[in-house]
Amino acid sequence: MSSIQVDLAIAEDGGDDTSGLDFLTQLRVSHPDIVRVYVTPDSHRVSMQALARAAIYQFLLTPLDAVQLGLVVERALETRELARRHRILAREFKISGASLIFGERKGSPFRPESQRFEKLVYVSEKMAEMCDLARQAATTELPILIQGETGTGKELLARAVHYNSTRRTSPLLVQNCGGMSDELLQSELFGHKRGAFTGAISDRLGLFRAADGGTVFLDEISEVSPSFQVSLLRFLQEGEVKPLGADKVLHCNVRVIAASNRPLHDLVARGEFRQDLYFRLKGFEFEVPALRERPDDIAPLAEFFAAKHADALSRKILGISASVIDKLSNGEFPGNVRELENEIRRMVALAKDGEYLTTRNMSPALLNAAPRPKGDGASIFQPEGVTLKDQVESLEKQIVRRALTRHHWNQSRAADELGLSRVGLANKIKRYNLNHN
Repeated sequence: MSSIQVDLAIAEDGGDDTSGLDFLTQLRVSHPDIVRVYVTPDSHRVSMQALARAAIYQFLLTPLDAVQLGLVVERALETRELARRHRILAREFKISGASLIFGERKGSPFRPESQRFEKLVYVSEKMAEMCDLARQAATTELPILIQGETGTGKELLARAVHYNSTRRTSPLLVQNCGGMSDELLQSELFGHKRGAFTGAISDRLGLFRAADGGTVFLDEISEVSPSFQVSLLRFLQEGEVKPLGADKVLHCNVRVIAASNRPLHDLVARGEFRQDLYFRLKGFEFEVPALRERPDDIAPLAEFFAAKHADALSRKILGISASVIDKLSNGEFPGNVRELENEIRRMVALAKDGEYLTTRNMSPALLNAAPRPKGDGASIFQPEGVTLKDQVESLEKQIVRRALTRHHWNQSRAADELGLSRVGLANKIKRYNLNHN
């Protein structure tokens, strides 16, 4: 029987024979998960103690009724499945909040109720502070600059700002500026007249005019050329739009929200981005923290994505196991929130209806991720060298490098964190031959 998956056993005795009941009693010890049904011609011939020893789910009297037997088998299998889930929960899981899946659970031992700013889900203090300021910025007419690594949710923040502004009833149009020629980008944003260039077979309105009264979100603004930066600066200053091939200058009222995954401040310092355009764009400036900098947000985000993709795939997911949350919390997530969402979507796709998301659904990379260091993080620094001077310099080099990495090589912010001047930090970068990889 050990080589076969058995869910239910039915044993029947006749006359004075009790071999069927003895078999079920032995089965309780050898295979306790199997549901046991006993069939006998007379309920008085077997003691209640004997039935209790065998832990009989139900006993039936002969002659058997097919409908009754079918109902007993069906209910017995349902009971076995419920018992299986209960054992899993009791032994392995403390199911994470899952208020988004089950509805609110009072007294949950897990994280507090998450907050939302439109589709941004968070519990961390960093995100709470940023979203509180973004709500205030949304009510103004100032342009907004959003910076942060790829996949952190910069576009979600831009959309949240738009839909909480006075422009929410007007269009929000999105343009990715990466990898586009000046001519094409000029056409996309400012429009063109028919015949302005090869392939221009009809007039094009352009996003700025199409979004008049609304918002335009310019992603990867750091990738635009110096010549196009001049055109964009002119628009931000005067609201002027001149389509390619047109003689007439038009005006439109558009709020610009720009985003960059590279720190514009550093690009300005290197002469790769116009300082006057940078200051025009940053009416409000937001830095969306990387997911590794706010691990508290991983659990509520995972629950949100599980509910979202379970609904999209018409899949009933009961929740996420605590072991999955622990494993996810160990992940570095270089792709940030987007990578986390892809992982949860994959897990939901692999899970069966009526199951919890468990570690068996996880990708190997996250399943085998090393645990994050505990405590204040000092233990993760490994001094090198023999003399005290060498070891101190080794630690200083590691601390400087990690501060720069945390701030995406924004030297002003790294210097502020370390209590150094920009010149002092630059000297240490040169001294330790640190490179921005």
